[in-house]
Amino acid sequence: MKIVTARRICQILFFALFLWLCIVSTVGRQLWQIGDYPVNFFFYLDPLVALGTMLAAHALYGLLVLSLITVILTIIFGRFFCSWVCPFGSVHHFFGFLAKRRKKVAERIKLNQYHKAQRIKYYILVVFLVMAAFPSLAATLQIGLLDPISFVTRSFNIMLLPIFDRITNIASSEPRFYQGAWLILAAFAAAVLLNFIIPRFYCRFICPLGAFFGLIDRFAIWRIGKKNAECLECRLCEENCEGACQPTHDFRISECVLCFNCLNDCRHHVMTYQTAKSASGEITDPDISRRGFILSLAGGALALPAVRLANQLGSNYNPGIIRPPGALSEEEFLKRCIKCGQCMRVCPTNVIQPASTRGGLENLWTPTLNNRIGSSGCQYNCVACGQVCPTAAIRPISLDEKHGSGDFADAGPVKIGTAFVDRSRCLPWVFGRPCIVCQENCPVSPKAIYTKLSYDTVRNGEQATVKIVGNTVEIPVIMKPAQYSTGDYYCTVGPARFEITDNSENTLTIKTTENAEQLLPPDGKIKIEVRLQRPYVDPQKCIGCGVCEHECPVSGKRAIRVSAEGETRSANRKLLLD
Repeated sequence: MKIVTARRICQILFFALFLWLCIVSTVGRQLWQIGDYPVNFFFYLDPLVALGTMLAAHALYGLLVLSLITVILTIIFGRFFCSWVCPFGSVHHFFGFLAKRRKKVAERIKLNQYHKAQRIKYYILVVFLVMAAFPSLAATLQIGLLDPISFVTRSFNIMLLPIFDRITNIASSEPRFYQGAWLILAAFAAAVLLNFIIPRFYCRFICPLGAFFGLIDRFAIWRIGKKNAECLECRLCEENCEGACQPTHDFRISECVLCFNCLNDCRHHVMTYQTAKSASGEITDPDISRRGFILSLAGGALALPAVRLANQLGSNYNPGIIRPPGALSEEEFLKRCIKCGQCMRVCPTNVIQPASTRGGLENLWTPTLNNRIGSSGCQYNCVACGQVCPTAAIRPISLDEKHGSGDFADAGPVKIGTAFVDRSRCLPWVFGRPCIVCQENCPVSPKAIYTKLSYDTVRNGEQATVKIVGNTVEIPVIMKPAQYSTGDYYCTVGPARFEITDNSENTLTIKTTENAEQLLPPDGKIKIEVRLQRPYVDPQKCIGCGVCEHECPVSGKRAIRVSAEGETRSANRKLLLD
């Protein structure tokens, strides 16, 4: 079997595995749902995620240590990950092939020439690592914006698979929605379509993980090169070179993605895979200028203070940014979140959404709760998001911890925010309409939402009676039939209040066993009142789950809304004094 054939089989298998792990990242008991599948397999092999997390959070979470395997294998065999394992690399490889398959040999060779701009990816890597290693508490982990594993996982989880789900309903029983998915689609489409300009454009010019592999590839024991200097320089080895590493002349080790196309295309068997240096010469160091390196250092050092000038991690924080239960404090959260979308994919109610820049540039594509979308708020008995987070930005918690029961009884439940009633939009408060939806759907026990009973006279509800006969009250006003027959309306006759069971255009039927006519005051007037149960929130019991906000019948801006105030993860966001 040719080495190129083996590489293609390997690409197909790893890409199929990637797709499968994306599909099974949904809660359920079916074969295609999460179970015990290692859904973070590719993140554990990504050394850039491990390095960035270690620099920013000064910790290496769980199985991220497995990325050392990738580093060791790269030092032994070369930059194999990009062309053999990486699912995003396989996407670019495929579309690059489509873009050039009908071009002439000379055109292909021209497209695969090395460009000075390929150094840009090294500067991007430096900027991200400087931001992650920024001194004091200001560090932030932003590699997830361009890290290929985070990029492709986010694109499939939040954009491609939801589109597929709407057609098949295999992984999700209901359509899934994601706010701002158009921006993720635009980024993914741009990365893919650039392959029609230059093959593997993203890998050559942008990919920070590729830059990291390029830095350590100089130490590779095995490498591609010429076994002797006798070469006709037909340049066929450059026809399908995926890394633009110019194998004809001085071989650029840092750019070689180990696709082995040059070995396959060389008709004179000059190209080989060996431990010796290439006979035509090698360039081992990445093409980085001193000026560019210094500027990227300065850019990384200035970028973070610049985006935090608004003090959005301090007193000017955005209370609309509500993190999932188990999320670390905002400073620590931003040191670990890689914006991969795993928590959004696994959320059974679709309430976890990719954030916009509303909370600052750092907030882009991080998980936040939008209680108006999906099938409900954050479910009371669900902790799935913390179980799939590859970097523990959302730490895995148990149901006992979330509920504040068992060993966690003293600490109390995990609060992700607090619900507030907007009395200017609430049906019982401002419109005089009966509604207790929020109180009925509050999942905690005892309920965090309680009501206070009041009886309000309806508009034009004070009327002089014509007569009262038995349980029928006749009044001189035209009413809509059955208008007051819901059980929430009452007729007050003197000191007594009777439930209205039905009404016609000018009569009320009341529930009574006594002679109501004897209770009439001298002026003969009665009142039609509505029984209202006005909601209040107990901030000590509210956990901010957002179920009440989701179920509120007021469309658009809900009459009860959850804010991040009172969340337990941040001491400076307390709502009540201890």
